[in-house]
Amino acid sequence: MSSDPVQQPSTAANKLRRLLRTVTRATSPHVTLLLILAVGLLPALALTLVSAEVYDSVTDEDGIAGLDRPALEQALELRNPGLDSAVTGFTNLAGTLGMPIIAGVIVLVMCLRWRSWTPLILTAAAAAGSLLMTVSGKALIGRTRPDLADAVPPYESSASFPSGHTLNSIVIAGILAYLVVLHVHKRWAKAAAVLVAAAFTCAVGLSRVYLGHHWLTDVLVAWTLGAAWLAVVITAHQLLRRLPEHRAAVPGSPRRRLP
Repeated sequence: MSSDPVQQPSTAANKLRRLLRTVTRATSPHVTLLLILAVGLLPALALTLVSAEVYDSVTDEDGIAGLDRPALEQALELRNPGLDSAVTGFTNLAGTLGMPIIAGVIVLVMCLRWRSWTPLILTAAAAAGSLLMTVSGKALIGRTRPDLADAVPPYESSASFPSGHTLNSIVIAGILAYLVVLHVHKRWAKAAAVLVAAAFTCAVGLSRVYLGHHWLTDVLVAWTLGAAWLAVVITAHQLLRRLPEHRAAVPGSPRRRLP
């Protein structure tokens, strides 16, 4: 009787593997990956909904006075014209124009160098999920940004929660670092990729608070949501890579092969 609970996870895992193999053989590894991510997006969106409810209940006047307002006041004390311009230029790298250009160039180099569409598919799927979570969160909460008097121009008019710059930066930088870790062999290069991605993500989030474009809690929740979605994307990719069909794939057949 005690052996049944132990066997159930194995049986479920085998069924899942068989299902993935069937879908992969009928379509392609990349289509299977997109299907897995589509399913994985559901709990990610559910997490966004839960985060929105929790956020709405805790960021009342006491919450803002205890965390958000002091962080903004500290940013106001640090500001000067030169630093304002530098931080504005940096945060634009994670904006709607800067991030797609930078990520697009890096992904193009990866695709050409590794002769695989996987970097493009993974990055595009990760970015789409991140964008959907951002739009959903803003629509659900509709939180007002800090007063314009406390912000550095150019001003933004969309809702404050969550910080789209922060959420997108952790997802895109994280997936690019993950791809580098998969393909490089030197440990220092792997570590450098992870550290650069982490530093970039932290700097982008803090820059949003410094400029007065977001409350600190907008950034903190964006880091959490972004990390959760990034984990879903990486897990989906790793799950597919572990199928026997991919471990034994024949080089030169990119349609059946998922790096």
